[in-house]
Amino acid sequence: MDRTVIAYVIYLVVSVALTVWVARTLSHNGRIFLADVLHGNEKLADAVNHLLVVGFYLVNLGFVALYLSDDKTIEDTRGIFEALSTKLGVVLLVLGVMHLGNVYVLNKIRRRGVMEREQVPPVSPQEWIAPTAGA
Repeated sequence: MDRTVIAYVIYLVVSVALTVWVARTLSHNGRIFLADVLHGNEKLADAVNHLLVVGFYLVNLGFVALYLSDDKTIEDTRGIFEALSTKLGVVLLVLGVMHLGNVYVLNKIRRRGVMEREQVPPVSPQEWIAPTAGA
C-alpha cells in the first residue's frame, strides 16, 4: 500500500476520533452551562446543545475532509510522521478555535442574561412617599 494512503487513513481515523471526543466533551459539559444561560429551561438547553453539536460536527468534519488531500507523495516513514503532525496540528487548532468561539458566544449570552436579572429590584417597594412641596 502506498505510504500516502496510509497517512490519509491515519489522519482520517485520528481526526474523526478527536472531533467526536471534543464534541462529546463539549456536549456533556456545555449542557450545564446552557441550562444556566437559559434560566433553567432544560428542554431548550438540550435542543440548543444538540444544534451546537451538529454544527460542530459539520464544520470540523468538513474541514477534515477538505484538508485531506496533499500534493506531495510521501516517500518514507519520516514523511508520514511529518505530514500527520502538520495535518493533525491544524485540525487541533481548528477544534480549539471552534471551542473558544462557542465559549465566547455562550458567555456573551450568559452575561446578557445576568444583566437582565440584575435590572429587576431584589425587593419590591413596600411603601410610597409623596414628594414634599418644599423639596
